[in-house]
Amino acid sequence: MNCTQSGAYISRHLEYAGVNRDLFTNGAIDEIYRYSSGTVRLVNKAATHSLIYGAANKHRIIDDHMIKRVIAGELT
Repeated sequence: MNCTQSGAYISRHLEYAGVNRDLFTNGAIDEIYRYSSGTVRLVNKAATHSLIYGAANKHRIIDDHMIKRVIAGELT
């Protein structure tokens, strides 16, 4: 997938889960794509870990700084 498709993929899965608003900023999607190169399994992994991290730290929006922190701390 390219970056746009990765963002649409994440949005679609959030809709399936009942989320009606954007949780990931465009910068966050860019960082997920940079980490995953569009590989679905890695997109899922980065998004899931970021959502867990965000919920644990009471963040309402997942931004690029959070994605970088999650990737550095949990996925590398």
